[in-house]
Amino acid sequence: MPTTQKILVSGATGTVGRQVVAELLARGHEVRALTRNAQKAAFPAGVEVVEGDLTEPDSLIPALEGVTGLHLITFGGAYFAPLETGPRILELARAAGVRRVTVLHGGGPTALEDAVRADAGVEWTVVMPVEFMSNALEWAEGILSADEVREPFVSRLSAMVHEGDIGAVAAVALTEEGHGGQEYIVTGPELLTVGDKVAAIAAARGRAISLVELTEEQAVAQWRAAGQPEDVIGFLLEAYGNTPEVGRTVVDTVEKVTGHPARTFTQWATEHADAFTR
Repeated sequence: MPTTQKILVSGATGTVGRQVVAELLARGHEVRALTRNAQKAAFPAGVEVVEGDLTEPDSLIPALEGVTGLHLITFGGAYFAPLETGPRILELARAAGVRRVTVLHGGGPTALEDAVRADAGVEWTVVMPVEFMSNALEWAEGILSADEVREPFVSRLSAMVHEGDIGAVAAVALTEEGHGGQEYIVTGPELLTVGDKVAAIAAARGRAISLVELTEEQAVAQWRAAGQPEDVIGFLLEAYGNTPEVGRTVVDTVEKVTGHPARTFTQWATEHADAFTR
């Protein structure tokens, strides 16, 4: 059992950041959660909440004091622009005695991830999850109002991953030996179609859900009506219509790193059934 360590988690209010916090707590470590506004942040008892901004690295100096591990995201600030401050953040981290750094991959090359990979002064690990199971929460409104999911490309395959497993992989890499210099692709334990996911949610909430397949044109109109920017719409068409191999290939990273099998979408749907139940 590893000794207790103190870890600073940036992006701590995000989908993955909250899971990193929860996993570290569950493993008996001390957690310092970084946020731009501490008064708006809610965390479990025992979490130390500190203010700081990754776009202003020197604001992190007090937060880095006494920590051995640092979890980073690649975007920051009010508008989530790609961070250009990686070298200074890492310089401060090394000066504070940080030994291990994890970075949550942002979906493509970023300056911060490049800086982490190039830093020989820390044991770094890049955590590269595929589609999050929590993306299914986007269907909640349609399910609650009409018992319906409207999606294009319903036969596409996804190895989607439980966000808790992403947090678990990061937590292990931050606190245990043997993960330095590693790039971990993180997936769930099975390939799922949109229909598989809808069926799991229907079973979890105990009420049928209709799946309506949209054409590309209908999907684009729906996304525009929802206020999605054109670049996001283009990304969705590519990601859903031509899912890259990495997103539809199951790997056993979760079990290898954490010692536990990856959680299934059925488990996720059961945990979140209330979100789809009126």
